[in-house]
Amino acid sequence: MKNQSSFLKVFLLVAILLIISTKPSSAQDQDGYTVDYYYKIKWGYFDEFLELYKKNHYPILAEMKTRGEILDLSAVYPLNHVGESDRWDFRFTIVFKDFDAAHNSDISKEIAEKLYPDQEKFKKEEQRRFEIIIEHMDVPLKVDNLSNW
Repeated sequence: MKNQSSFLKVFLLVAILLIISTKPSSAQDQDGYTVDYYYKIKWGYFDEFLELYKKNHYPILAEMKTRGEILDLSAVYPLNHVGESDRWDFRFTIVFKDFDAAHNSDISKEIAEKLYPDQEKFKKEEQRRFEIIIEHMDVPLKVDNLSNW
């Protein structure tokens, strides 16, 4: 019992430190908070994934940009094939206005409910989009504009 309590305290301390260390400084917030989202899709399903992404997820992001929560959006696709372990099919980069905007799920939920009144259909299509993803990775980035070099 005592070991569990000690473990829990250490675990919580480490979790808090990780959260604090991943939040950018206010100087970084001025330039936005950038995250790359990588997707590796099951072979043969990329077109379906992209169609669902454009239909259900991109409009939410576009609305967040209109509201000022997102500063910039971009998508890239690799031109060549790489080894399976290194393969990714789609990268979407989002520059949020700040750390908090990137981690406020209430905003995207509110927009989704407004844009997609048929929430059952929306959730089913989003479930399908995630079913055809093999791997998904979110990578927060420190963008260096090279002004200090």
